[in-house]
Amino acid sequence: MTDTSKPTSFDRRLADIVRDVKISAADRTDVVVDMRDADRARLELLAQELQPVINDIDPTDDRFDFGVSAGLQPRLWVDAVAHVHMGHDRRIYRFVRDTRLGRKLISDTSDMAATADAVARYIAERVIERERILAGDFETLKESAGKSIEPAPAQAADEAGGDAGSATTANEPAQSEDQGASAASAVSKASQVPEPQARNSSGFALGASWFILGCVAGAAALVVAFWDRLSALIS
Repeated sequence: MTDTSKPTSFDRRLADIVRDVKISAADRTDVVVDMRDADRARLELLAQELQPVINDIDPTDDRFDFGVSAGLQPRLWVDAVAHVHMGHDRRIYRFVRDTRLGRKLISDTSDMAATADAVARYIAERVIERERILAGDFETLKESAGKSIEPAPAQAADEAGGDAGSATTANEPAQSEDQGASAASAVSKASQVPEPQARNSSGFALGASWFILGCVAGAAALVVAFWDRLSALIS
């Protein structure tokens, strides 16, 4: 049995449905905007907490770029690879750094002071890294400058002047005599037969002599053994 107390209306237009959908979307957008504004406000408070550290940074160090970016997820940027954003529950400060192996989580806490300490420590590490690089470059420049100041061996010989020239002229006869002695020793060594080759020659001659003696002894033994037959054939 149907209820006829309330009349059923079928006069529902598409314009009314579209209007209801737009109102619902606007309500959701207002909620998202409110959440984004709340995240931005928290990050700005964190930036104010870090302001004393930011003021102490060397103005010539352009690696740091502090600022809160707008968008669906506001972020407080520390440098080109590190930033702070709010977690899904809108209460957690997440301090992350992008590396070649992926995103690295440095700090994840709801305490704004602890997050500020983590960011300040990260800034200090980057400053120390820059100082080490600059110190290494300075040491390299010092070493290269010291090498350029030291005289080359050829220049030292030129600075010696006539003394070096006279010493070289006096040593020329001795050097020529040494070269003649070395050439004579080389000729004598070349004329000598190497010891292994001499041993091989003497061994071959001794073996040939024993072979000939063996052949003669064998022929004599055959003659003695068949002497009777030979004498019979001769007679």
